[in-house]
Amino acid sequence: MTATVGAFARTAMTPRFDVGHGYALYQGPSSDSGFHRHAAFQIVVAIEGEAALVDASEVCHRAAALVVPPMVRHRMPATTDLRVFFVEPQCAFADRLRERCGSGISAAPELRRLSENDVRLAGARPSGELDPRLLAAMDALAEGPVSMPDLAARVDLSPQRLRGLARSQLGMPLTRWRVWGQLRRTVEALRAGRSLAEAAAVSGFADQAHLTRWMREMMGLTPAVVLPVLRPSLPGGDVDRDRTSER
Repeated sequence: MTATVGAFARTAMTPRFDVGHGYALYQGPSSDSGFHRHAAFQIVVAIEGEAALVDASEVCHRAAALVVPPMVRHRMPATTDLRVFFVEPQCAFADRLRERCGSGISAAPELRRLSENDVRLAGARPSGELDPRLLAAMDALAEGPVSMPDLAARVDLSPQRLRGLARSQLGMPLTRWRVWGQLRRTVEALRAGRSLAEAAAVSGFADQAHLTRWMREMMGLTPAVVLPVLRPSLPGGDVDRDRTSER
């Protein structure tokens, strides 16, 4: 697989966190993320030198770019600037990653120059490999909460068959995908000016602490890291007040 060459500065990057169609992007420094598992493919690109990821067996993988499939338990050690892509499994870019990935963390030197535009273009197109009924179910879940019986009926499958498709083709249960959709809505609410507590509520999380646990589990990030990146003009006191549930 090849990728269009992107332009990268060799100085410290301006921190960014954004969610696009089929992907999310974080760039900036990283503290130790703790062990977690994504609902998306993760591509970690070092701005200089090598990126490092530690797998569940405590083996440290190093390369200019690393790929982690969905549901693979890992952690990211504290490091300087990285560019981290989260590629949603229902998009065309994920098809490329499925072709080249194994079942664990793998080096991907050909992605060293991956740009956001590369991911954006392929992320906007649906997967050509996943069952169309599964894609339809994922789209429905991304729009908001729906019960499994209702979801299965919408795509003309039994709940058991739909669960089986998700596990065989995505490698994860649809409940994980539902939470990913909630995190997407959280980011949109924060960008619109909502507080962390308000964003948690409108996204379907029980409270701010519930949101924090799921964001750390699904992305290796916390709302207190994301909020000042999304809204850099936010006064420091407001950030501190919103992050109290993480202490």
